[in-house]
Amino acid sequence: MYEHKFVRVELSSFKLEPKEDYHTIIFQHEKEGWELVQIFAPGTKGYGIASYFEIIFKRKKD
Repeated sequence: MYEHKFVRVELSSFKLEPKEDYHTIIFQHEKEGWELVQIFAPGTKGYGIASYFEIIFKRKKD
């Protein structure tokens, strides 16, 4: 069995750039045993532009 973790990263409203460094988030989670599954960006803002994205991780349950 696996456990999953979803990390939400907000995008700045003007430049639409991540407010956090997603590379750092991914590297930190890998050190804790998490495996990157997907980066998901739903079209939730005007004109179908995402206002955030989610980084999805998984790891085996003990």
